[in-house]
Amino acid sequence: MAAAATRRALLVGALALTTPAYAQVNDPQAVALPDDIVIGSAAARLALTEYGSAMCGHCRAFEQSSWPTLKREYIDTGKVRFTFREALAPTSPDGSIESVTFAMYQVSRCNGATQEQYFQRLNTFFDRQPAIQSSETMAIVRDHLISVGEGAGLTREQTLACLRDPDGPDRMRRLNEAFSRDAAAAEVSPATPMFFLNGRHIDTGPMMTPDSMRGVLDAAHAAPAG
Repeated sequence: MAAAATRRALLVGALALTTPAYAQVNDPQAVALPDDIVIGSAAARLALTEYGSAMCGHCRAFEQSSWPTLKREYIDTGKVRFTFREALAPTSPDGSIESVTFAMYQVSRCNGATQEQYFQRLNTFFDRQPAIQSSETMAIVRDHLISVGEGAGLTREQTLACLRDPDGPDRMRRLNEAFSRDAAAAEVSPATPMFFLNGRHIDTGPMMTPDSMRGVLDAAHAAPAG
């Protein structure tokens, strides 16, 4: 995005956001997090976790290509319990992209959003990702954030208050710790989207189209327990 330094200053001044840095931890054990966004039956045989980012082009491609099939055929039918873990990616030298990504998560979670509401807002951000990425100023980015909030029934004041939510930076640090930890345990680079199926890392490629994703999930669902 052009004039990154100016937009960065506008973001800090107008939205008062603090972007936490990636943290490295040594614990390789994947654990459930209180910050997880989870949708689907607790009795589902398959547990699919995605580390994704609202400003990641590949994550947007997954959401537009495979997500509707995943939701309709696997989550809604009780086959898959899906967990989304927020990541800050891609990164930028001045932190401006991470700040915008963080702001998207703040709006997606705003006002005690239900899991369904969260995914509706996040999907709207994925739809708007190209427009947000090409925004010339942070004021335009802020307008997008407010507009998505309004579409979800939030007032401008509620959205701006959520952008300043003091719990957000600590939550993001915890999620980034998990992102780094689980990538290290899987011996892969911490790139998004990153998927785990029943606790095991799986290749991203087959998840990017509905047919190949079906192959992965159907095989796992049919496999003997244990």
